[in-house]
Amino acid sequence: MKAVKKKLQDELDSLEHELHFKLPKDIQHAREFGDLKENAEYKAAKERQSMVQARISQLQQRLSEVDSIDLSKIPTDSVAYGSRVVLYDLERDEKIKYRLVTTEESDPENGLISTVSPIGQALMGKEEGDEIKVKTPTGWRSFEISRVKTIHEKD
Repeated sequence: MKAVKKKLQDELDSLEHELHFKLPKDIQHAREFGDLKENAEYKAAKERQSMVQARISQLQQRLSEVDSIDLSKIPTDSVAYGSRVVLYDLERDEKIKYRLVTTEESDPENGLISTVSPIGQALMGKEEGDEIKVKTPTGWRSFEISRVKTIHEKD
């Protein structure tokens, strides 16, 4: 969780620096070109300023959400954030391993899937032995949950 907070905070710090130091200089420089109605540099700088302000708001909201996660309230007997899950693909006769993470940590190619991804959502609250059916970009897939290790269990 610390890595997620650091990633979010680093982006927030960078954008706030841009908003308070770089963009004012860009806007002032663009104003020097004259007529603001036909000034592309000015319009671009103002648009960037709006986008940066919006992203700062999103990051502040996300940091607040991440800070409010209470690890002690994560279930110890079913799939939730931090769980490591072994799925058996019923059609392909193969096992797949995933760890459920936040959106910021997501890296599907390395087995890190977000709790809000289609598979992540289907897994939430399930237990070993449960079967799930998930609509993926490649079509419907069926899995059986072979193993669940929650965030509370040691490796």
